[in-house]
Amino acid sequence: MRKELLLGAEAVGQAAIDGGISGVYAYPGTPSTEITEYIQANKVAKEKGINSFWSSNEKTAYEEALGMSYAGKRAMVCMKHVGLNVAADAFVNSAITGIRGGLVVTVADDPSMHSSQNEQDSRFYGKFAMIPVLEPSNQQEAYDMVYDGFELSEKTGLPVMLRITTRLAHSRAGVVKKEPKKEDEVSIPENLKQFLLLPAFARKSYVKLLGKQGQLAELAENSSYNQYIEGDDKSLGIICCGIAFNYLNENYIEKKCPYPVLKISQYPLPEKMIRKIEGECDELLVIEEGYPLLEELLKDFFLKGTKVSGRLDGALPRAGELTPDHVGVALGLRPPVEYKIPEIVANRPPSLCQGCGHQDVYQALNEVVADVGEGRVFSDIGCYALGALPPYETINTCVDMGASVTMAKGAADAGLFPVFTVIGDSTFTHSGITGLLDAVNENVNINVIIVDNETVAMTGGQESSALGNLESICLGVGVDPEHLKVVVPLRKNHNQMVSMIREEMGYDGVSVIIARRPCIQKVAREKKKIKAQKES
Repeated sequence: MRKELLLGAEAVGQAAIDGGISGVYAYPGTPSTEITEYIQANKVAKEKGINSFWSSNEKTAYEEALGMSYAGKRAMVCMKHVGLNVAADAFVNSAITGIRGGLVVTVADDPSMHSSQNEQDSRFYGKFAMIPVLEPSNQQEAYDMVYDGFELSEKTGLPVMLRITTRLAHSRAGVVKKEPKKEDEVSIPENLKQFLLLPAFARKSYVKLLGKQGQLAELAENSSYNQYIEGDDKSLGIICCGIAFNYLNENYIEKKCPYPVLKISQYPLPEKMIRKIEGECDELLVIEEGYPLLEELLKDFFLKGTKVSGRLDGALPRAGELTPDHVGVALGLRPPVEYKIPEIVANRPPSLCQGCGHQDVYQALNEVVADVGEGRVFSDIGCYALGALPPYETINTCVDMGASVTMAKGAADAGLFPVFTVIGDSTFTHSGITGLLDAVNENVNINVIIVDNETVAMTGGQESSALGNLESICLGVGVDPEHLKVVVPLRKNHNQMVSMIREEMGYDGVSVIIARRPCIQKVAREKKKIKAQKES
């Protein structure tokens, strides 16, 4: 079959379609978003009726995928690395229940925090849950791992994690597709207690999970994704994980690497291969994107006496995304190079779009804050987080999804007054509702401003779960109807917004202001779509 030029994220999506999935479940999050978008736009996926609607958050996405697996069908769940924190409860417990239909968990890590709060390494989660982890070194491997990953999942009876990174997800390469597989039929588990994690059943299931670890180790030892490449110079052995194998190869385009190389792309670690390279080589260099997981394991458990270098000892940078240059320096192939930005290049920090309704909200809020004092505005994950930067400098926190409401409540509990929350519509339905429920139950004095632009704007304009539901959600949680207000954030409504915020600030309890105006990018896209339809 001919090659197709695909992003790594698109290769994952195509492999899931070809691998026989019946559903993909996800919440938008860079760098994983394009996987689901690719499936949503795919003609074959539409014809098959593959479920590809966005979920409210990563936990609901994971549980929905697990439910499809329960019913005997193959499913994939996608998220970025911090999204796995949200899904962790279901993720870890699904290793104990096991699966039925193949379940692949694709997690996109973001070294260097290009668009994230941290650069955590999802391999630790895979090791913690004791499930197989696949880490591709290129786009073709990403495709192959997903395509075969469903079979691996069903063979082991466990979810399988695919760990990719920003560089792989957002770069293109030629990918050869395989013969599409048919979807499985709906079925009920033979063991109707398999998914019951009441203690009496969970203890037995956990023992079964422990009993599978030998099988997983043997599969990793014999995996074609783990390769031992011989080398003549035994003074050094190199162990590469996933995409780091590419970074090594880019330093040896003209010639073969002289050192023995162990490429690891399937976990748990292939211990026999590690023992072999240790026995042959004087010292080892570990090249891995993300945290020094392997390097720590080698130093703490596997090796006694052999020198191991990597991200822990400074041979490679401890923080940030690796590059071929970093690897070349570690191998002594080139001197360290510091790339300086020319003075002529002006710094251009991200900013809100001109005409964005969030600007009007911040201008109104700043006028109120100027009277009561700074340091009182708790915010959240979304494009409105740019309100922390000039010219607004309004918000004071941005920690994790939904934390604006709960941190504001905690600050109010501590006696801080007044306290303001700024949270987006999609983030509110993702993780803000439960915090609002806490605040309502305790009648805490906080002022919640939901900036509703009717889309998940920061990740490309996906459909928001909040669309048309915010007022009913807030009323259902228990917000006093007298203190649930709606305003259109426009320059001409500035005085109205200032008055509304000040009035609600004086209420001793929970107030919610919904500042609703469609994202201007969403409006522009819809206009283009309507124009294209008329022209066709």
